[in-house]
Amino acid sequence: DVQLQASGGGEVQVGGSLRLSCAASGFTFDDYTISWFRRVSGKGREGLACISGSGGDTYSIYSIQGRFTISSDSSKKVVDLQMNDLKPEDTAQYICALHRIKTKGKNECIMAVTTWPPGQILEDYWGQGTQVTVSS
Repeated sequence: DVQLQASGGGEVQVGGSLRLSCAASGFTFDDYTISWFRRVSGKGREGLACISGSGGDTYSIYSIQGRFTISSDSSKKVVDLQMNDLKPEDTAQYICALHRIKTKGKNECIMAVTTWPPGQILEDYWGQGTQVTVSS
């Protein structure tokens, strides 16, 4: 069975840093993308960053570029999200997810982060999440 366990969340002050980790098991790393999403209480889910298991390509949404960095240790099936210069609006539950995308290649991570188009998402698995709170 696929299992995803996110950790590393906590409370930090504005401008601080946190490193989130997603430990994954039960799948072949090369076949999937691994992404970080976040959900703000009462709002929808936002895709943030992705790394491709097959080629190591990464993608991050514009609003976090320069502050958040996604990386992976494929041998341990761990994907980290280094978050620097945190802001109050980063307060959310952070969730890691696996996606198996139909069309491999440079747009694989974009499709995973946006979860669009639906026809490209062959499988998806979602972890429980870890809470990040940024206080001013």
